[in-house]
Amino acid sequence: MPDWTYHTMFEPALSRLPAKTGREFIHKGMHRIASIPGGSKLIQYLGHTVPAKQLETEIFGLKIANPVGLSGKIDPLLSGTKAFSHLGMGFIEIGPVSWEPVETGSPAFSDSKDNLVFPYHLESPGLKQTIDHLDKLKPFNKPIFIRVGKNGSFEQTRSLLDKLSAYGDAFIIEEPFGEEQWQSFKKVINGKPMLCAHSVHRIDAAVMELAANETYIDGIVIEEHGIDTGEGMEYALDQTLLLAEQVSSIRQHSTIPIIVSGGIAEPKDALALYEAGADLVMLSGGYVRTGPGLPKRINEGLLDQRIASPPVYDGWIWHWLFGLFMFLGGAVAMLVSMTIVLMPYDEAFLNLSREELMAINPNIYYFMQHDRMTVAGAMVSGGILYMQLARHGVRYGLEWAKRAIHIAGVLGFLGILLFIGFGYFDWLHGILWLVLLPFFWKGYQASKNHSEHSPSRNRTNHLAWKRSLWGQLAFVALGFALAAAGLVISTIGVNGVFVQTDIAFICMSPEQIASINERLIPVIAHDRAGLGSALVSVGLLVLMLALWGFQEGQRWVWYTFLFGGLPAFGAAIIIHYVIGYTNFIHILPAYVALVLFASGLALSKKFFFIK
Repeated sequence: MPDWTYHTMFEPALSRLPAKTGREFIHKGMHRIASIPGGSKLIQYLGHTVPAKQLETEIFGLKIANPVGLSGKIDPLLSGTKAFSHLGMGFIEIGPVSWEPVETGSPAFSDSKDNLVFPYHLESPGLKQTIDHLDKLKPFNKPIFIRVGKNGSFEQTRSLLDKLSAYGDAFIIEEPFGEEQWQSFKKVINGKPMLCAHSVHRIDAAVMELAANETYIDGIVIEEHGIDTGEGMEYALDQTLLLAEQVSSIRQHSTIPIIVSGGIAEPKDALALYEAGADLVMLSGGYVRTGPGLPKRINEGLLDQRIASPPVYDGWIWHWLFGLFMFLGGAVAMLVSMTIVLMPYDEAFLNLSREELMAINPNIYYFMQHDRMTVAGAMVSGGILYMQLARHGVRYGLEWAKRAIHIAGVLGFLGILLFIGFGYFDWLHGILWLVLLPFFWKGYQASKNHSEHSPSRNRTNHLAWKRSLWGQLAFVALGFALAAAGLVISTIGVNGVFVQTDIAFICMSPEQIASINERLIPVIAHDRAGLGSALVSVGLLVLMLALWGFQEGQRWVWYTFLFGGLPAFGAAIIIHYVIGYTNFIHILPAYVALVLFASGLALSKKFFFIK
């Protein structure tokens, strides 16, 4: 569930439901997706959430993909844990685990929405169900930190650790114990990492001494500060300054690993804690308020701090030239569509000249002009998108840009198979494809191993970021709609060729057209298939650019949408008025797409132009 759906649709709708109902709806929905074959990969793929290799860290002898984890407070019933591991988290906390199920109220935001109020005793499914859930998660691809709740006795805590020892990679203890008791715990969990948790306001001399003595504990968890409201514990979403001060204070006395739990509402909060000396952070209420994209944004901000300047990769020019020749091919096709429409080999195949076809029924000629002009506009737009992705993405080794070009390009080439099935082959298309193929192949060979991730300058949840989520939603919808329209048009081309509004415009049934010249419909079907294939490729490029390229200050992305969209929309809409094919139902999808295009540009411009 990316931020562009969370903030625009799901959060406003689910906030009207009881807190627990809304939470479980989201968590169980994500869990179902992650549980189907390929579902986990789909989540990672669409969100591009796999962190950069540069963020990998080793702590407690554990390899952690990135230093952002999720607090057990967020998913107390473990209903979404499988999905959370694919949302940019480096590790997951489970718990606090209790012997018996704890069914209390669910956390809820304060009236100001700045604080999250948790019940005194956090929800827990109990030991048995926790173990059942953990068994089902195996194999789990992220380290699991298990938190043991307050039990009031050493023996109870020790027994819980004994039952859970096989399921966790590290263990967090909430209650204070003596040295011998800590050593006993360590033995029960077979020497696995053990951490003690303390509220940020309870870091005293004893805790400092504990931190300095690293012989029996492996790390300290600093908890966000809660205020007793009489109905529960209220936690401010942003506690960065207070938490950073305590981290710095401990770091002056010890090198022990420090994890900060909660108090993070924006990427800058996590970055400040890392700078103060925290090794890992766990997201809590800020994750709920800011949205599921917060770990990814933190990862990108951390990468931005660690990379002085992005590396430049050779070979990007091949994909750029691929886009350039597609642009030129589209420009030539547009020129032909505005003038003669039918090429000499078209006339030879039909055994009809342009003038003869006009004399029989000019609307057939205009209909073909309409299809060919739209294809040409899509090709020009596609060429611009390819060139921009190559120049600003593949050049810097960005994995998502490479992926977008390869997916759209392969599907575009496969579209030629649709042409062959109609008994008519457009030689101009064939020659263009032969020209393009070597450039695409060389670009593919040069970029297939690119794996760089995009750093981001975004640090806060400012208004431009919030508005851009609506813009991103508009562009995602546009890309999906274009690709879906391409599939529909290709299907129509393969089967019935015409829709009812086409027949009304031409003023002839398909049977009447075939009776005039049995080769007319194969040529028109060929054009329809070409249009469908072009729309699928361009739609996927727009979709992937919207999914993966939305980052603060990246002006080139906004200009890519703008200049990549104008030729396609201009050609598709203007040609209808030129030929008089102005049926409202027929043109409506183009206008809906135009509204999405304009809305996306308007809502995202400030975000992309932040310096």
